Amino acid sequence: MTVNGWIQIAIFFALIVACAKPLGTLIANVMEGRRNFLSPVFGPVEKLIYRLCGVRTDAKGQPEEQHWTRYAGALLAFSVTSAVLLYAIQRLQVWLPFNPQGFSQNNVSPDLAFNTAVSFTTNTNWQSYVPETTISYFVQMAGLTVHNFLSAAAGLAIAIALVRGFARHSLQTIGNFWADLTRATLYVLLPISILAALVLCSQGVIQNLHPYTAVTTLEGAKQTIAQGPVASQEAIKMLGTNGGGFFNANSAHPFENPTPFTNMFQMFLIFLIPGALTYTFGKMVRDTRQGWALFAAMSVLWFAGVVTCYHFEQRGTPMLEKAGIEMTATATQSGGNMEGKETRFGIADSALFATVTTDASCGAVNSWHDSFTPLGGLVPLFNIQLGEVVFGGVGAGLYGMLMFAILAVFIAGLMVGRTPEYLGKKIEQKEVKMAMLAMLVLAASILFFAAGSSVMEFAKNSYWNAPGPAAANINNPGAHGLSEILYAFTSATGNNGSAFAGINANTPWYNLTLGFAMLVGRFLMLLPLLAIAGSLAAKKQVPVSAGTFPTHGPLFVSLLVGVVVIVGALTYFPAISLGPLVEHLML
Repeated sequence: MTVNGWIQIAIFFALIVACAKPLGTLIANVMEGRRNFLSPVFGPVEKLIYRLCGVRTDAKGQPEEQHWTRYAGALLAFSVTSAVLLYAIQRLQVWLPFNPQGFSQNNVSPDLAFNTAVSFTTNTNWQSYVPETTISYFVQMAGLTVHNFLSAAAGLAIAIALVRGFARHSLQTIGNFWADLTRATLYVLLPISILAALVLCSQGVIQNLHPYTAVTTLEGAKQTIAQGPVASQEAIKMLGTNGGGFFNANSAHPFENPTPFTNMFQMFLIFLIPGALTYTFGKMVRDTRQGWALFAAMSVLWFAGVVTCYHFEQRGTPMLEKAGIEMTATATQSGGNMEGKETRFGIADSALFATVTTDASCGAVNSWHDSFTPLGGLVPLFNIQLGEVVFGGVGAGLYGMLMFAILAVFIAGLMVGRTPEYLGKKIEQKEVKMAMLAMLVLAASILFFAAGSSVMEFAKNSYWNAPGPAAANINNPGAHGLSEILYAFTSATGNNGSAFAGINANTPWYNLTLGFAMLVGRFLMLLPLLAIAGSLAAKKQVPVSAGTFPTHGPLFVSLLVGVVVIVGALTYFPAISLGPLVEHLML
């Protein structure tokens, strides 16, 4: 590991810390309906949207609040409607404008359209297709980019609803979903995305509606260079922790990520809102120490991941006996493992990017995780399996970490033999059951789908187009092949969207099963958390006593980190042992 690599990691983290308080304060003010410096611009637009959409408001212009069941119903209705519209846009793209390459609906089969619609609706952005040869400009802009905004805004809305559950007492409402969705989009995602897109354009990220360019290379070969409105999608792709690339190479493509500066800037965008939301949490519960405690726990987990990944990638693959030349067991790859990495980024930025994107449920990649060393590739996999709580996605990281905080104070309560409390609310049977339900559902989705795909026989007909087990669609046998399957369903259930890239997922089996895994990972986690929010908001506040466990100091941070790691390790260790760990030992 080099000094330059450590400096870049330190600069990145310093930027996130510096922006957490100002942006976190803005988000708190926006989501609580308080006036802010953007109100003169977006305030009239917000009111117009409420009027057009039929959102009821009181005399002060504040939207009518909803019980958690109505809030959840609005979320589900919005998600189903937007998924159906995105499915239709894909299937009808041949008749829609801005399609200079003439892509037809045949490019997007029914199962692929289902997978993609679910993927972008759930903020997963898993892509089983090659974007530049499948999707028209209209679908990219009106379908995928719009969903990048809306799915991120929905995640932010859920996080704020859960925070209100902790901040309020003796109330039956947790906010208004339509208002939260509108405010998150107008005041947070849209203005930052506009600025980010301009920065990316200045660095060479393209933004046009030109047909693809046919050129002749120096060797005389013909090559088609894909064009398109990339910068606008790239900005919200990163800011909204979406991750779906305009090109198949994603952020390894020079039109999406041309320079080391844009590489650092994109990582900054990924962590920007998740980091700020911890301060928003502290601001809304009127104790900023609570927010910094969550930030500290996330930071510890992030740092452990990036150091591990960087170490093993820089160390490279241990060299064994070959061609009669005996090597020592500690001999390593000269210069580290550069396979699957862009030379303009190198090992440090590739390891940092891989850790950040899988910590934050973003899924964008600037190198191929499939080419990482076994333990280097284990880091992105395990990051997602932890529940995407290491800063996590927009909103998803905060509500995921709060779920673990509930379990942490419950365990602390068991240790001292008293009813656990968190932020003045007693954590009782209902809250613990809902938190455990969310965790168990995620684990079941990952492990059951991965196990089934490793051994299940497909129906042997032309529609399925893949007789034999699903494992036949992987490029590598043995432990690494199992890792590819496990990573795919981990990424889908965790709403991350990245892949080991060694698996052919564009088959009906994977399109459908991965689509269902995305739905499970999004909604069967959100609904229990909204139930927790409703339950907590209705509770009375308990005064602090001598027996109250403090939740803002190093002891709580340590307990929270321990709970996150132990739950993840106990749940997934057997599967990990058969994949990355076995592959490492085989080296």
